Amino acid sequence: MRSKKFMSRYLTLARRGVLVTIYFLWIGPLLAQTEGEMVKISVSSGMAPTFSWTPDIPIGRLVVEDAEKELWGTETEGTDTYRSPIRYGVHPPDAIEPEPANPLVAGQTYKVSLFRWINVANDEFQLVGAQEFTPTADPEGEEMPVAGIRPTLRAGALSSDFRFNGAMDGQAWWDGADAISNLITIEPEEGGAPEGRTVVKVLANSKEIVVGVRCFDNEPNGIVAFSKGRDVAFEDEYQEDHIVIVFDTFQDGRSGYVFSVNPVGARSDGLVIEQGEDVNGDWDTIWEAKTSRDDSGWSAEIRIPIKSLSFKKGLTEWGFNVQRRVERLQETSRWSSAKRDYDIYQTSRAGILTGLPNFDLGMGMSIRPALVGRGRTPEPQNTEYDGDLSLDMTQKLGPNLLSALTVNTDFAETEVDVRQINVTRFPVFFPEKRSFFLEGADIFEFGVGLDEDNLLPFFSRRIGLFGSAEEDQSPIPINAGGKINGRVGNTNLGALVANTRKVEEFAVTEDSTIEVEQATMGALRLKQNVLEESSLGMLATFGDQQGRSNSWSAGVDFTYRTSNFLNEKTLLIGVWGLLNNREDLAGDKSAYGLRIDYPNDLFDVNFTSIRIGPGFDPSLGFVPRRNIHLWDFTGDYKPRPNWSLVRQMTHEFSFRLFNTWNNSTWESYDMLITPLDWLFESGDQFKAGLLRQGDRPPEVFELASDVDIATGTYEWTRYFVEARSAQKRMISVGILWETGNYYNGDLNTIEGKLALKPSSFLTLEFTGERNTGKATAIDVEEEELTEVDFTEELFGARVLLNFSSNLQFSSLTQYDTQSRELGSNNKLRWTFSPLGDIFLVYNHNLIRRISDNRWKFVSNELPVKIQYAWRF
Repeated sequence: MRSKKFMSRYLTLARRGVLVTIYFLWIGPLLAQTEGEMVKISVSSGMAPTFSWTPDIPIGRLVVEDAEKELWGTETEGTDTYRSPIRYGVHPPDAIEPEPANPLVAGQTYKVSLFRWINVANDEFQLVGAQEFTPTADPEGEEMPVAGIRPTLRAGALSSDFRFNGAMDGQAWWDGADAISNLITIEPEEGGAPEGRTVVKVLANSKEIVVGVRCFDNEPNGIVAFSKGRDVAFEDEYQEDHIVIVFDTFQDGRSGYVFSVNPVGARSDGLVIEQGEDVNGDWDTIWEAKTSRDDSGWSAEIRIPIKSLSFKKGLTEWGFNVQRRVERLQETSRWSSAKRDYDIYQTSRAGILTGLPNFDLGMGMSIRPALVGRGRTPEPQNTEYDGDLSLDMTQKLGPNLLSALTVNTDFAETEVDVRQINVTRFPVFFPEKRSFFLEGADIFEFGVGLDEDNLLPFFSRRIGLFGSAEEDQSPIPINAGGKINGRVGNTNLGALVANTRKVEEFAVTEDSTIEVEQATMGALRLKQNVLEESSLGMLATFGDQQGRSNSWSAGVDFTYRTSNFLNEKTLLIGVWGLLNNREDLAGDKSAYGLRIDYPNDLFDVNFTSIRIGPGFDPSLGFVPRRNIHLWDFTGDYKPRPNWSLVRQMTHEFSFRLFNTWNNSTWESYDMLITPLDWLFESGDQFKAGLLRQGDRPPEVFELASDVDIATGTYEWTRYFVEARSAQKRMISVGILWETGNYYNGDLNTIEGKLALKPSSFLTLEFTGERNTGKATAIDVEEEELTEVDFTEELFGARVLLNFSSNLQFSSLTQYDTQSRELGSNNKLRWTFSPLGDIFLVYNHNLIRRISDNRWKFVSNELPVKIQYAWRF
């Protein structure tokens, strides 16, 4: 049924006698004309008539009435044709719904009225035409058309005198630009009408594209917006009101660019990855966003230079989608494919942005030098000063292929890794954050279902970083690097090569150093788009940061994907295989796998099988476990009970079994059962469950400091409870408690996070983790087993000062008992121009001595970096 709230708003608006009088006085000459001199409306016959009008002018509202009683209405997109009956929302001009909200009666007379927007910001419109019509019965057996899934929006012309201020109040927005006049809800109701209307327009010229979004809100004081910084994860740790814009510039339904903005100017950008299942938010490009707030809500203007994007040559249409989040209401609405089974990043389900001009890339060259001055104290009474110059260059090889060159690369501004407590025998994982390696990172993805838990065939952190463990890696200077990424026709291409400097004394541990030779490493990725949403590709890597010879890997992958499975559900099936080589590897050097994934809202089910040989360890990959055959099944049932307090319940069951490579015996397993996982209408969440685990470590490993677990067979059960408050509040809290047996002892874990957001200027975050337990460990000196108590703790504090959306200060301080090191990373970033940044960074590290628990200075560093890009 059509939204009652919309009908109420419309009827209320219609009753505003004073407002109507003003309109009549304002457009008196027009209303004095005869009906035939106004917009002429034509109505087709049938119970689902098509309305069309001439001349072709942008129409904002279409309303059908029966004796002054509104039956239903819609907001159009400025097209000259609209088929009904349509629920409140935006659909293609030739779309109808299978079940009309209020069916017409054959032979009865109705009235259709058209209204033109004058100013969306002030909710002003005028009546431009009305027509009576009498529907006739449909021919027997005629089927009603089904609503389309790819609505269209025509871009308007962007003039040279356009005023970019975030208020969306310039005349350019109303001079013939078509509009998305509202979105359709996904949450809390699928297919409903949002509480506040959203208007979206797009303007473009040969050099840039501007998106304007007007977000109406009947409670503007309830808008949730605390962040002003760059790269804010609005859907993760910073859940706030925001708008998401997605462009599919290749119209391949597999890739895309993502831009997000909140009401106070915080912004983030990213690349669509994993066939639209996720987004890489670490990618950055040059663009601007300004916002404005008033008594009616907020608005945003997003300006993107064409040189910041890659796109398919000759296209005058791009894939395009918009999504809005109102955090106070826990409401999400979307333009195209507003279904819970689809994600905003699935560009195969995006709408179409038409009327794009011929874009001018100029020479397509960008040169960005950076000057870095650095003072450091690697040890007491020994301060060093130096300066350096780095250079990054990019050259467009056509509109859809980009080449990049970096010389004497500097990553001074890169944020430090967030520390992790590791009480397992497997390495921890830290994501890539360096800008050079993030550009085009989506193209280098391989396979389906491959991640840090099982295998990453290409892991760029293996280049220019080295250490005895993942958490202890230090940078190795990069002399130069080159990269090509983009698309040629239906082929995705990515190629990368980097040369690192020779380091004569590289500190592997606190007490030992090694010599690291100069090394050249690289990767090549080709992926061909096949069928409608599928792909076939290959990946090859070469080189080794440690200088080990004959190092290479190669593999092929095929991913079948469809979003039209079983009544428009999503299904993925992926198969892949890899080989590698290196002088120190022995045994089977292959890996291969299969994944079947059904990622939908009510049922989310996947099955994975991965076989990794004992000799498979690519130098440029991340492989936490070798010599295994993984069998993994996960099933989520997520009903929506329609209760007053609970929005969605998730019941999860997963089982992972790690057998030895030949499946002769099991090596480890874990079975997760989560019978209780409730998401409340308020946004708060509560879950509880149990975890059954088993492990057969093939060799002694260190569980915690001085706690060595012997080989053997261990099985245990653990229980957990987790609660998280909604982040829409100024104070939000999350806590996790786990307890139960662990190996041959027990382990109690408590994790907590507290976030304080008194204003958009200041954010304080405190995190903590405490692991206490006991285990029967090996006493190396006495060569006997003894019961040992242990405690491992991790503390972190983050301070964010948002002076403006272009000037922020962030500070992250961390301490953990495993390394006994206290580290502080402090960064001031000033984006003085969309093309230029200044970074002031200060790092300070102390270590707590075991002998007397006193603090000992380790090092400090103060780099200052200024960078600016010239585009030609």
